[in-house]
Amino acid sequence: MGANLTFVQRCIRHRSFVAGGILSGALVGIALLSVVWTPHNPIKMNIRGRFADPTWNHLLGTDQFGRDILSIIMSGAQNSITVGVVAVGIGLFFGVSLGLLASARRGWWEEIIMRMSDFMFAFPAILLAIMLVATIGPGAVNAIVAIGIFSIPVFARLTRGAANAVWAREFVLAARAAGKGRFRITVEHILPNIVSVLVVQTTIQFALAILAEAALSYLGIGSQPPTPSWGRMLSEAQTMIFLNPWLAVYPGLAIAMSVLGLNLLGDGLRDVIDPRLARER
Repeated sequence: MGANLTFVQRCIRHRSFVAGGILSGALVGIALLSVVWTPHNPIKMNIRGRFADPTWNHLLGTDQFGRDILSIIMSGAQNSITVGVVAVGIGLFFGVSLGLLASARRGWWEEIIMRMSDFMFAFPAILLAIMLVATIGPGAVNAIVAIGIFSIPVFARLTRGAANAVWAREFVLAARAAGKGRFRITVEHILPNIVSVLVVQTTIQFALAILAEAALSYLGIGSQPPTPSWGRMLSEAQTMIFLNPWLAVYPGLAIAMSVLGLNLLGDGLRDVIDPRLARER
């Protein structure tokens, strides 16, 4: 009977999808709200009011510079989403293009693209991002480029593997027999049949991009002041962990909940799109 459920019904009944959707929706909602409103100016300092306890005026208190913590958290969500969307977009566009090319052309094209991907996989994600940012300089734009470059081989390998499976299907063989070229078959038949796989991977890469941005900002080579960043909030709080531990707890929770929400959403999407996976687990 479960197989007869509509897509929306499967989404509603899947607990991981619902939980991930709520957390991810909250992240996006907070980021959008911060564009037009925050309780206080997130970069305005008030030394006299530093380390203030939570009050109605400052719901999460203030930091060592007297800035409103809630406002910084909200603006940090906007920064994390911006970096994630652009970086994953770069990886998705170039990675999918290369993966489809490798699958359609085969031969030397496939070999070169896959060996380049293997070479990039030899370096851990954060290490590769640190190397790139250290080379081209710190900053949000450079962090986006570094994270995006790391995402390219991930999407390239996934796309190539999924596309190869579709190329062996009967309807693709029929399209080739009808005289359709490889480019037309790729656009009309291959890509539409691997979109679901790419959507799931995109949510996972989004979570990794948020983690990578936080790590780079924590090390001082990501988003630079005065741009609010969860990673830099953690970096600034480490020297005052015993004086005011909540300065580290708030951004840490924001990062953890965002990554958890995106991972749950991706896991739920995988099961909802292909219910057979849920039954096998």
